[in-house]
Amino acid sequence: MRAALRRAAPACAALGLSALVACAPPMEEGPVTAAAPPPREEPVPPQDPAVALLEQQGLRPAGEQQLGDASYYGPEFTGRRMANGRRFDPGSISVAHRTLPFGTKVLVTHLGNGRSAMATVEDRGPFIRGRIIDLSPRLAERLGMRQEGVAAVEVQPVEVAEAPN
Repeated sequence: MRAALRRAAPACAALGLSALVACAPPMEEGPVTAAAPPPREEPVPPQDPAVALLEQQGLRPAGEQQLGDASYYGPEFTGRRMANGRRFDPGSISVAHRTLPFGTKVLVTHLGNGRSAMATVEDRGPFIRGRIIDLSPRLAERLGMRQEGVAAVEVQPVEVAEAPN
């Protein structure tokens, strides 16, 4: 009996397989195409914090950026007259620049730590080789450069004031 079952098993299996194939829907024939790969999203580069700060305030660069060193006013300048005629306040957002017109708004970015702050040109200077801007102590603190005293910065004019005739 076992021998009969062994001979019948392959026949039954073949019969079952043919029944399965007969019940399957016919395959459609057509050109074979590869599935299109999903569209690649280009990586978005991280936004520069200084640019983000400008966009938050609805501003755009309004002149050429300058790279150089920044220093800040010492305590002996408190109350002294600046080049625009006003008295210097260490808690202000005043800066000294050699050429930008008074009233020009600039974005100053500390290149060592990425911190940025808006400032207003109200004085002339600095008059030390290699330095491009002098900051109020408040701005130096905001940029994290009070301990250093001098730091590499980028100065980006964002709103250039009109120079008087």
